[in-house]
Amino acid sequence: MIEQSVTLEESETGTTARVTYLVKRLESAVRRDLDAAMQEQGLTTPQYAALSILRRHPGISSAQLARRAFVTAQSMQVMVAAFVRSGYIERLPSKDNQRVLCNHLTDAGHTLLTLCEQSADKVEMKMLDSMDEATIETLRAVLADCVQNLSRP
Repeated sequence: MIEQSVTLEESETGTTARVTYLVKRLESAVRRDLDAAMQEQGLTTPQYAALSILRRHPGISSAQLARRAFVTAQSMQVMVAAFVRSGYIERLPSKDNQRVLCNHLTDAGHTLLTLCEQSADKVEMKMLDSMDEATIETLRAVLADCVQNLSRP
């Protein structure tokens, strides 16, 4: 693979690259590396995302999980069914509405997610390798601001 350096100047025109372009390049690179890392654990990146959301929000419904994981409800139903078959999650009726099934990680799901988090940590460490802690915290705050700005109507 040919190594491409990312600079703020486009070589042919001398114009500054759009921030949205750099964000998309970063997203593509992160997704590529996360896909490879999660494949080693037998998961896809969206499956990893769903499991990590369940750890942060135990007991959410599949519909809520789909919205938070940026997949369709139908895709999440397939994913949840596979997780149940694999023993990574269990579904229990909601205390408020017995017709709603709430998703919870099992011990096996927690174990798998721990392995996935270790792999994701390596991807993140590689991405942030040239930055000191202050720069990383600034980046985190700026990215959070960008998400917040785009969340407003």
